[in-house]
Amino acid sequence: MVRTYGLTHIGLAVRSAQRAFEFYRDVFGAREVWREPGSIQVTTPGSHDVIAFEEKASKAGKMAGVAHFEFRLVNPKDIDAAARAIEGAGGKIVERGEFVPGEPYVFAKDPDGYTIEVWYE
Repeated sequence: MVRTYGLTHIGLAVRSAQRAFEFYRDVFGAREVWREPGSIQVTTPGSHDVIAFEEKASKAGKMAGVAHFEFRLVNPKDIDAAARAIEGAGGKIVERGEFVPGEPYVFAKDPDGYTIEVWYE
């Protein structure tokens, strides 16, 4: 077994790195940690993850074998605020519900069409 800190990085092909950054900043509090023309990397509060936005318009939003990626809530009562933030930042809610009582979720599309899940467990 190889010891790691777990999955910490995802790279997304996007139409506009700046637009993607603004969506994830407005919804999840993402903070820019690196930038060059056509590429912005961010991290989100409370973790050591990195999301890399790479401008590749022809591949933007194509999930291929990846069904979705997710953000785990600290408090289940924040699910409504998360849904409002997603819509307010230009995303689209696809589905809402609870996996079991007390474990709410929202599936949404970001502006590039990627499926994201926000949930509490």
